[in-house]
Amino acid sequence: MSAFLRLDGLVKRFADTLAVDRVSLALERGEMLALLGPSGSGKTTTLRLLAGFETPDQGKVLVEGEDLTRVEPVSRRFGMVFQHYALFPHLDVRANVGFGLESIGVRGAERDRRVARSLALVDLDGFGERRIAQLSGGQQQRVALARALAPEPRVLLLDEPLSNLDPTLRERTRRELRDVIRRVGITTVLVTHEQDEAFELGDRVAVMREGRLEQVGTPDELYGAPANAFVGGFVGRSSTAEVVVIGSTDRGARIRLEGVEWDVDGVPGRPGPPPGPALMLVRPEALRLTLSEPAALPATVTGRRFVGPSALFTVRTDGGAVLDVVAAPQAAPAGARVGLMPSRRMGGGIHLFPPDGR
Repeated sequence: MSAFLRLDGLVKRFADTLAVDRVSLALERGEMLALLGPSGSGKTTTLRLLAGFETPDQGKVLVEGEDLTRVEPVSRRFGMVFQHYALFPHLDVRANVGFGLESIGVRGAERDRRVARSLALVDLDGFGERRIAQLSGGQQQRVALARALAPEPRVLLLDEPLSNLDPTLRERTRRELRDVIRRVGITTVLVTHEQDEAFELGDRVAVMREGRLEQVGTPDELYGAPANAFVGGFVGRSSTAEVVVIGSTDRGARIRLEGVEWDVDGVPGRPGPPPGPALMLVRPEALRLTLSEPAALPATVTGRRFVGPSALFTVRTDGGAVLDVVAAPQAAPAGARVGLMPSRRMGGGIHLFPPDGR
C-alpha cells in the first residue's frame, strides 16, 4: 500500500545555503507527523515546499500518487495554520473562517454550512459574530484552525501554531488541537522546535538538523534508541562523557569510564560499538547515586533541582565529566561526595556512539 503523502528527495537552496538536503518522508492517511529541530534546521522550508510557497530545486511532493510539485498552492487543497494566525481583525469570526471559501467557488448555503461545521469542530459554536479582539489567544488559534479546515483540505499544515501562547495556555490548547485533529482524521504535518509539542501531537517525529533528516520515528523510538548523539541530546534530557569500549557482553557492551568499568545495555537489533574510544550519552534515570559501593565512579554533587517527587542532581566526576542523575530529593546534599552506577530499573538509557557522536 503506497503512502498518502510523500516527499521524495526534496532539495532547496537559497544562494549558498542548502536549506533542505534530500528530504524524503511518507505519511499514511490520517497520520500526524511533527517536524522537530532547532532554528535553521530546514523544517519551515520543508513545510513551505509542501504548501507550494517554495519550489524545490530537486524532488517531488505527491498526494495519493499525484505529483503536486509544480501545482499552485491554492490548487493543492492543503489547509495552513500560520505561526501568527493571519486573522483579519476587521472581520468577525464567521467571516474569517469563510474568507477563503468563495475563492474556491463555495458560496451561499454551502459556505454557511462549512463555516458552521468548522466552528463546531473546534468547539466555537456561537462565536460567529465575535470580533477577533474579543477572543483569547487559544480561541484565536482555533479560529485559524477552523479557517484551514473549512475548505475540507486533503492535508493540514501547521507552522509553530502554539508559539504565541503563554506556557499554561499552550499546554491546554495543545490538548485541544490534538483532539480536534484526531476527530477530523486529517493527514497533518506540524513544524515545531518544542519537544513536548512534537511528542504530544505527533504520531511520528522527524528530527532535522542543517536541512537533513537525522531520524524519523515514534517518540518512544527517538527517546529510547536515538540514531546519534544529536538526536539523543535534542530529544529529552541527557548528558555525555568520553568512554572506552572494552568489549561486548550478552546484553550490550562493557565500558571504562575514568578507570571504572560498567556493563551497559545495548539497543535490541542494533550492532554494538567496536572496541575503542566512544561517546556515551546517558539519560538521568539511567544512573543512580550511591554512598557505599566501592566500585562506583567517584563524583561530587554540584547542583540539585526539584522535578516533582524527584530531584535532578548535577554531579562532576573526578575526571571532569558533568552528568545529570534523577534521584530522591534527599539522596545527597550539594557538595556531597557520591558514587555513580548504572541503573537497571529503566532497562537501558545509556547509548554509545563513535567519538564524533554519529
